[in-house]
Amino acid sequence: MTGPGDTPDTPTPDHPLATSAPPVLHDVMFGHIHAAALRAVAVHRIADHLADGPRTPEELGGLSGTEPGALRRVLRLLAVRGLFQEDERGRFRLEPAGQPLRTDVAHSQHPGVLMITDPMMVRSAAELSGTLRGGRSAFELAYGTSFFEHLHKSPQDRGVFDAGMAAFSGPEDELVAQSYAFPEGARVVDVAGGRGGLLRAVLRRDPSLEGLLFDRPATVGEHLLDEPALAGRWRTEGGDFFEAVPPGGDFYLLKHILHDWNDEDAVRILGSVRRAAPEGARLLVVDAVLPGGGVPHPALELDIVMLMAVEGRERTAAEFEALLARAGFRLHRILPTPSLPSVIEAVAV
Repeated sequence: MTGPGDTPDTPTPDHPLATSAPPVLHDVMFGHIHAAALRAVAVHRIADHLADGPRTPEELGGLSGTEPGALRRVLRLLAVRGLFQEDERGRFRLEPAGQPLRTDVAHSQHPGVLMITDPMMVRSAAELSGTLRGGRSAFELAYGTSFFEHLHKSPQDRGVFDAGMAAFSGPEDELVAQSYAFPEGARVVDVAGGRGGLLRAVLRRDPSLEGLLFDRPATVGEHLLDEPALAGRWRTEGGDFFEAVPPGGDFYLLKHILHDWNDEDAVRILGSVRRAAPEGARLLVVDAVLPGGGVPHPALELDIVMLMAVEGRERTAAEFEALLARAGFRLHRILPTPSLPSVIEAVAV
């Protein structure tokens, strides 16, 4: 029993606690809080300071220039997600799931965390409701210009983006390369291949292959192909894939390109490749393939990033097949890889 003004020990049906959010809804609505906490520890490189073992927040604060009380609370939240663990002495250690936050490990995801949690992404996410109303990208609503135009004008944000994409994409290159067997002596053209990470992985696996890296001149000027084992088997060419693509390849690669664009622009890119590719040449689209039917998939989050940033999208197998057909390609098969993307193989017809 409780008297007037007393707070009941057990929530009654009309008490706020009785109608609190279900766990799933709670996790989703507080997702940005977890992301903000993750960014905070990434900015201050807390994981690097835990590489040699557990430390107290006071020790970490002295090493990282952070306030121990605030740091303890942030680490306590991230410990719930399995990135850190607090022991009985109040020290925090880095869990296996948090190891990629270190900057000194192979395939560090530190730059990827900084990119996805960057203010330009957070500000865009806040405008997603506007995208639902009018169809324009949330980034454009927030910044008044397109995502890629903004990066062109902001070297600092371009650096954040490039580093983040390298962190996400770099570990995939070898996994993708080992998932597809190129025939001996094939000529491989990597369209919009950036600095050539995927082409390098492909050429490393077979000394009979030859490669051409095609991207904007400033990008290919910073290529990664100058290795003794690859000498004489590659060249670079600058240009715009909306205008033309180098002709005469046996295989054309498009890694994480089509998902940046809406269907009409994607068909324009594919059309440029088709005009360059002889009949029977193979096109390998390296992108995530959504399963459809409400099946969970890690690319579903990426699909929303595409929606809010660039008006691009992730696609199902049927959507890829229709897109390829519009540009003169026939879908041959889809090969899964040990990483996020699949290899979508199509034939020029």
